[in-house]
Amino acid sequence: MIKSITVTNHLNESIKLELGFPERSGFLIQEISGLGPVKADINVSELSSVDGSIYNSARLSSRNIVFNLALLESPTIEDARQKSYKYFPVKKRIRLLIETTNRTAEIFGYVESNEPIIFSRQETTQISIVCPNPYFYSAGPKGKQITVFSGFEKVFSFPFSNEALSDKLLIMGNLLKNQIQTVLYDGDSEIGFNIEIHSVGTAEHVRIYNVDTLENMKIDTDKLVALTGQPIIMGDSIFISTIKGDKSIQLLREGVYYNIINCLDRDVTWMFLRKGDNVFAFDAEEGGVNLYFRIINQVIYQGI
Repeated sequence: MIKSITVTNHLNESIKLELGFPERSGFLIQEISGLGPVKADINVSELSSVDGSIYNSARLSSRNIVFNLALLESPTIEDARQKSYKYFPVKKRIRLLIETTNRTAEIFGYVESNEPIIFSRQETTQISIVCPNPYFYSAGPKGKQITVFSGFEKVFSFPFSNEALSDKLLIMGNLLKNQIQTVLYDGDSEIGFNIEIHSVGTAEHVRIYNVDTLENMKIDTDKLVALTGQPIIMGDSIFISTIKGDKSIQLLREGVYYNIINCLDRDVTWMFLRKGDNVFAFDAEEGGVNLYFRIINQVIYQGI
């Protein structure tokens, strides 16, 4: 069940449309279309001598979400109508955060049209939003999944209890030192992820790989020396994104970011998560124990 939809405009101004309390926003949601899985375009080839056709490829089209809203007195109908122009500005990028019973998800799109029907007993408006990326992404406090391989894992949270005054019962975190770990992914489609590496000492020729598929990425520190004058040293942080459309690798050293995508090995594979267990590992020719390593990912859904 959908509980609410929070709309954030291009100026980072937000309004929450609660289905159970429309008077709070001034908008009564009558209908929303485009929240289910998007229709796929299936490409096939016809053969003259064979019945049917041969499958070539498939892709998802962009998503079109359409709101039908009744305008309530907020404090007047005219105020509500003009408020819709503010939060659904035509041709601008907006964010929709949808909260349901089972999940919280977000999607970004561009307002195609905002068409109010002014001269009617019950004034309404129809708003069309085109989302180039058709997937919904997990959001909210649990929107990002963090898998710690080596480093500090936070375990302290509120509320908490301490039944003893003398014994040390409260655990703030665990120090993990694993070079192999399983990332459990339960999304509806494959997704890229972010890798964060922090060095507490020197390291050379770092390799990250999928244990099952043998896909791998290797940071050639000889190239890093040529670029920065040093290999991976104490205090360095490396950020890798394998997300489609946002692939990158950056080094943060002494407050300065370096683009080190050219330091990747020539046979690099931009890995992604598949539904189920994904077993990853990392190592280094030298200084592997000096590396803190973790993977951060969202979950994508085909529909709400």
